[in-house]
Amino acid sequence: MLRHLALLTACLALLAAGCGEDEEPAATPAPEATEAAANEFLPEGCENVEKPAPKDVGTIEKPDEKLDKSKTYIATVSTSCGDFEITLDSKQAPITGGSFKYLADQKFFDGLTFHRIVADFVIQGGDPAGDGSGGPGYTVVEAPPSDLTYDEGIVAMAKTQDEPAGASGSQFFVVTGAGAASLPPDYALLGKVTKGMEVATKIGAIQADQAGTPAAQIVIKSITVAEE
Repeated sequence: MLRHLALLTACLALLAAGCGEDEEPAATPAPEATEAAANEFLPEGCENVEKPAPKDVGTIEKPDEKLDKSKTYIATVSTSCGDFEITLDSKQAPITGGSFKYLADQKFFDGLTFHRIVADFVIQGGDPAGDGSGGPGYTVVEAPPSDLTYDEGIVAMAKTQDEPAGASGSQFFVVTGAGAASLPPDYALLGKVTKGMEVATKIGAIQADQAGTPAAQIVIKSITVAEE
């Protein structure tokens, strides 16, 4: 928590349908690519990895952890295409960031994928089911800033269309292009990519089908959060 037509209205509909944590994909995903086909679509510098099995995360208690607004928190996202860093917005999103850090500290994200890629829009990951239907088993709600715009590099949390503004579980998305800039501020703010945006952009350029299912697997090796 992070879903194509040229028009903004279509982009809005795609995010509402695809960024959900428990909705069906908008279209039938393409059959799993063979190893040879995956190599064909894999960007230079990315590892060729197999699709991981769904991850059993067990029962996770809802956290009450909040980020300290006086501190800076950096989340390092290590992927099979390289690393990038997210500076969590501890001032505007201490609850959302606290939940994200809580999950990262438990190694919840390790071995998950970026299961949805929409060109010039977003890359989305953090689902233990691997298909957009999973989450941690709990939801936190923190209304995003009313003036929030989803510009390139912004990281926010996915939610279903039926959930309130600012609801989030574990699925997150990184804005990789201008297509998300005019979305309404309904998706909980997490932070912004402050280092390694070229890695997120590389992932965002991988070919995907109409449902956003990528032609090559991108695995999240780990996410760690450190105070600075």
